[in-house]
Amino acid sequence: MKFTVEEFRAKLPLPANEKWTEGVWFTNAFTKGDLELEFFAPRGNDYQTPHEKDEFYIIVSGTADLIKENENINCKIGDALFVAAGEKHHFENISDDFATWVIFF
Repeated sequence: MKFTVEEFRAKLPLPANEKWTEGVWFTNAFTKGDLELEFFAPRGNDYQTPHEKDEFYIIVSGTADLIKENENINCKIGDALFVAAGEKHHFENISDDFATWVIFF
């Protein structure tokens, strides 16, 4: 199986729903057991809440700051970032072309 940034960027934004009043900027690419691969390309504000699984972000375009508990991590294309389950985090200073793969496990 192959997953491309272009393929998943073209699917976004998804229509608004009950949880999101604006377009949804993430989509599930693959799930097998407890492993999930998602494509995430937030625009404007990132309203994430802590997750029940550990996760890796692999930045594929743009820049942003990952705010994690009391830590501010500048990230750019090629960076891989780990966030433990239950840890408060979100992105700020998001560039217009920011996108990341997210691996939940």
